[in-house]
Parts: sequence; structure tokens; C-alpha cells
Amino acid sequence: MIRVALFTLLCALTGPALALTCLPPDVARTYQQAAEAEEAYIVVHARLEFDADALPRTDWQDQAASPPHTLIPARMTGHALTKTGFDLRFDRAITLDAQCFGPWCAGAIPGTSYLAFLQRTQDGYLLALDPCGGMGFADPTPETLRRVETCYSGGRCDPQSP
Repeated sequence: MIRVALFTLLCALTGPALALTCLPPDVARTYQQAAEAEEAYIVVHARLEFDADALPRTDWQDQAASPPHTLIPARMTGHALTKTGFDLRFDRAITLDAQCFGPWCAGAIPGTSYLAFLQRTQDGYLLALDPCGGMGFADPTPETLRRVETCYSGGRCDPQSP
């Protein structure tokens, strides 16, 4: 009887593992996605401020209850991208859309610098972050910033291969 119970427990523990698979974040691919979208986007390099307690949390007992979208008031302070670089002052209230894909939810840390592709909406600007990154790049490197500037100025904008 103990062997049957142990076997059943081991089978349950070694069942199929579910994992989220994401493409590696790529600023050129995200730039092209925003450029091809019907919605209008602007690109900013700014500090993101919001209430971290408002981020969605997975209920591991009821994973289906994870909300697909959690809208959080936020503020971004930094600079918007123009043809001459990140030189247009940007300090605005925005909406952070923290998205969940099943039990996997977007994360963000207040005070972090972001390269953000902000969707212009009737109510202002929206930053959509998801478990795979979404439309934001936390703590972008100088190379990432240069790549998006090159894309914006009409230079070579090829996504990297995964």
C-alpha cells in the first residue's frame, strides 16, 4: 500500500511542467512592432514611478484568477526620442498595463529607468508590460538606446535572431 501511494506521489510530481517561452527581448523587433501598429506610439527613456503594491500577483491556488490586465497609475520622467536623439523633456502621468499570461505576470520596480514604447490613447499614454517584457526595456544599455535611435532615424533596424 505504501509503495502504491509513493508511486502515485512520484507520478504527480514528475508530471508535465508548464513554462512560459518568450523570444529574447529585442529593441529593433519592438520598434518595428510599434511602427507597424495601427495605434500611435512614442519612444521615451525615462524613470518609471508607480505603486508596486498594485502589481498583479499570482494566486497559485487559483492560477486562472490572474487578471489579464492590471491598469496602474504611473509617472515617467525623462526624455522622448526625436530625430536628434533623446532630447525632448518628458514628464507625464501614464497608465502602466501590467499584463498576465495565465499565472505569469509582468514585473517592474519603481524608480527603474526604462526605454518605453508608449501607446498614445484618448486618455494619455499607456505602457504595456508583460511577462516577456512587452513594450519596455528596464535599465537599457547605451547600445540599446543607440539601436532605437538608429531605427528612428531610418537607419538599419534588423531584429537580432533568437
